[in-house]
Amino acid sequence: MPEVRSPTLRRRELGALLRSRRLELGLTVEQVAERLMISPSKVSRMETGQRGATQRDVRDLCTLYGITDEAERDRLMTLAREGKQQGWWQPYALPYATFIGLEQAATSIKIYHSAVVPGVLQTADYTRAVHRAAIPRLADEVIEERVEERSTRQQLLTGEHSPLVDVMLDEAVLHRPVGGRSVMRDQLDQIISASDYPNVAVQILPYDIGAHPALESDFTILGFESKARSIVYVEGLVGQIYVERQQEVERYQEVFERLHGIALGPKDSNTLLRKIRETYANGLAGRQTFANGPRGSSTAADEWARCPLLGTEGE
Repeated sequence: MPEVRSPTLRRRELGALLRSRRLELGLTVEQVAERLMISPSKVSRMETGQRGATQRDVRDLCTLYGITDEAERDRLMTLAREGKQQGWWQPYALPYATFIGLEQAATSIKIYHSAVVPGVLQTADYTRAVHRAAIPRLADEVIEERVEERSTRQQLLTGEHSPLVDVMLDEAVLHRPVGGRSVMRDQLDQIISASDYPNVAVQILPYDIGAHPALESDFTILGFESKARSIVYVEGLVGQIYVERQQEVERYQEVFERLHGIALGPKDSNTLLRKIRETYANGLAGRQTFANGPRGSSTAADEWARCPLLGTEGE
C-alpha cells in the first residue's frame, strides 16, 4: 500500500485549525466569506474538511487571521498540500470514501457490529455475498471493486504503523450463514487469524447477556494521534453519519467500554469462534443455531437445513 498520509484527515486537521482561529477572533463564516469575496459555503466546507483548501486559500486566511509566524504558516500550507493528494481508495468512487480516508489515518479503531463481519475483516467471498444482497443490485464489476478495496484496506492490520483494532461482534454475526457453510468457515478462519495479531483484539457478545446498550446501532470509533478529535462512524440504509461532537463521541466511547466489560474475553471469544467454525465445517451450523435459540423446534431446524444458502452458493 502506498505510504500516503491520509488527505481526508489532513483536510480535517487544517479545517479544525482554521475554524479555531476564526472563533478566537470572533468572526462569523459570513464575515470571512465577505472579506475574502468567496461564498460562506466554501468557508464552511474548508473548515469541515469536505473541501480541500488551496495554498492560496490558506495564504489569504493567514493574512486575514493575522497568522504571521512562519512555522505556523508552513504547517498550514503543508496540510493544504497533503489534503490535495490522492489516496489509493479514491479511484474506486466509494460512497464511504471519507470513512476509509479516516480509517487509514487512525491510530485506534473500535468496532461494534451486530449483523455482519466488518469490512476490514471480510474474506473476498463473504464480501461478494453481502453485496449481492444489496438493493439496488450492484453490477458485478462494482462488487469486484469492493472486494479489491477491502483486500487493500486489510493491509492496515499488518503495516508498519498498524492501529490498535478492537472488534466487538454480536454472536448473531457468527451464526448468519452469509454465502453458505464454506464461505462462513473461511470467514471465521480469517477472524481467528486476525485475532492473533498483536494489535487486534476480537470479543464476542454472547446471546445469553440479553439486552445491552448497543442493540440498535452498529458503529466504529476512530482515534487519532494528531490534534484531530475522535470520530464515530455510523452506517445504514440512509447513508453515512459522522459523529464529531465531543459529548456524543464520549457517549459512544462509554457504550463501547460497557460492551467490553460484558463480552467474552479474547480467549473465550476465540474458543467460541473455533466451536462455531467447526459447526460450519461439519454441516451443523443451521441446526445448532435453531436448537440453541429461544424459538428452536424440529420444524424450524428442518427448514433451516433445507435453506439453499447452506447447500449451494459458497460451497
